[in-house]
Parts: sequence; structure tokens; C-alpha cells
Amino acid sequence: MSRIDRPYVGIPSFLRAPVVGDLDRLDAAIAIIGVPFDEGSPFLPGSRLGPRALREHSLRFTGGLYDPATRRDFLTEELAQGLIADLGDVDIAPTNVEQSFANITATVRKALDAGALPVVLGGDHSITYPIFRAFERPVHVLHFDAHMDYADEANGLRYTNGHAFRHVAALDTALSLTQIGIRSLRSARKQHEDIEAGGNRVVPMHEVRELGPAGIAALLPEGAPVYVSIDVDALDMSLVPGCVSAEPDGMSYPDLRDTLKAVAERNEVVGFDFVEVNPPLDVGTGVTAYLGALVVIGFLGEICAQPRWRDRLKAR
Repeated sequence: MSRIDRPYVGIPSFLRAPVVGDLDRLDAAIAIIGVPFDEGSPFLPGSRLGPRALREHSLRFTGGLYDPATRRDFLTEELAQGLIADLGDVDIAPTNVEQSFANITATVRKALDAGALPVVLGGDHSITYPIFRAFERPVHVLHFDAHMDYADEANGLRYTNGHAFRHVAALDTALSLTQIGIRSLRSARKQHEDIEAGGNRVVPMHEVRELGPAGIAALLPEGAPVYVSIDVDALDMSLVPGCVSAEPDGMSYPDLRDTLKAVAERNEVVGFDFVEVNPPLDVGTGVTAYLGALVVIGFLGEICAQPRWRDRLKAR
């Protein structure tokens, strides 16, 4: 008799994918990696619990991934053939940021060396820097956020969630940085000027609305490789109570969903992260974590629906 396995039963892996603890034996096309780190958050802790909450809410999708509006099924082959593996969580060394970051980079590099697409669940946004430095191939960076996260080093601080994209943009592997949805008044003019001086681009919300999903995707060269980083606060404050840095006037869920779809259709997504869900701040039903799981699953589904992904699987 087969198991029913309701969402509240069993040990939660993402979409109930097999857990692979020995990275030398990784043979999946997609690697889910948790990074329970929030020492980069200068306000309230709690996003270290994000990976666990995202995994738990992903179990609510294991009864089937079907969109009634488009009559499309998602991730059917990937789930049926065991092409998704959950690598568990990166080992975190509390108060030793450099060691934690080294562990993040090493884990993502192992996934890349095995030919897997890394999908990383955070954690605060500081983790994008050690994730991205694992890539040896030059790629474009597409960053969805309310904030620029481009702070300069000051007062001995260099690895907070406000510094990540200054570090990312400084790497030789970052072909460009495009930041989508920036709108917070808690921003600094110098950050904006420094980003543009480096040949990169900030797209505030009024321009997001003018461009639309296709226009945003077209900001990058067609067919180019892109790494995507998604802060949950790219979405409007009303949608994400479980986010410490939420801001008003953000993207709606359809805005973000359709933009990620357009990016997946136009470009080669080489990996992505989803960060800043803070479960202790969330409402009882966990709507922020649920919405986060939905975004991750939906984006992954769009990536895997593309002809280039099918070609990648054939070449395995």
C-alpha cells in the first residue's frame, strides 16, 4: 500500500526530493541547498529559519504541480525521474562569517562541478556573495529587491545583507548587475551612483511598471547566462509579513511571476537564490514562506520548461 504522506508527515525535503548528504555522489540535475544564515541581518534575526520553512511549505505542492489558467504541468519529468536532489543545509559556523561563507561557496561549487543547477534557499541576503563566487563562468546578475544592498565598508562592517552586491559586482565573473524593484527611502545616493559608475543598472518600481516583464527580461542580452537573486521584499509589504525589511509599493505576485517566466524564456538561468523569509515574524499560516515556496517552484518550473533545459538533460 502506498503512503499518503500529507504535508505534515515525514522529514521535509524540498518537494520531497531525495536527500543527498554525500556531495561526491550527487547525480541530479537540480540541487536544492539551504543556507540557514542570518548573521548578516543588522535588524532582527530569524531568516536562518527560512530554509526549513520553505521546505515545509513546499510539501503542500507534492500532490501535483498544475496551472489551471494555462493547463500546464510543472516539473513532472524532474520529479518522476529523481532529477531534483535536496543537499540539506550548508554547515554554519556561528560568529565566524568567513568560515560560513567558505562553506557556502564550497557546497555550491560541488553542485556546479556535478553539473547541477543550484537553487539556494536563504537565509539573509549576505549569502548571495559566497554563492556567486562559486561560479567560474562569467554571467550576468539579475537582482530583485527593494534595496540596492551596495553599501561600502564602514565601521568594520563588510558582510551584512546590505553589502552583498558590492562584493558580487566586483568579481570578474559578474558581467553586469541589474537591480529590479528598488524603492526604499532607506537608500543612499552614493550606492546608486557607485552602481551606475560601474556600468550597472538600477530599475526602480516606476520603471518596472513601464517596462513590464518582457521589457525587464530584454535588459539582458538574449540567450545570455544569468544568475538570479530574489529577495522576498521585492514583493509588496502587504504580501510578506514574514520579512523584516519589507517595503510598500513593491511588485505584486503576478509581476514577479511573469517577469521570472520572461527571464527563463529569454535567458539561460545558471542558478538562483531566494532569501529573507523570516518565519518568527510571519503570521500563523506561514503565508510568506508559502509564497516563497511558490515563487521558487514556479521559477524552477519555468526554467525546466525551456528547450535549452531539455537539451541539457539529453546531454547528461
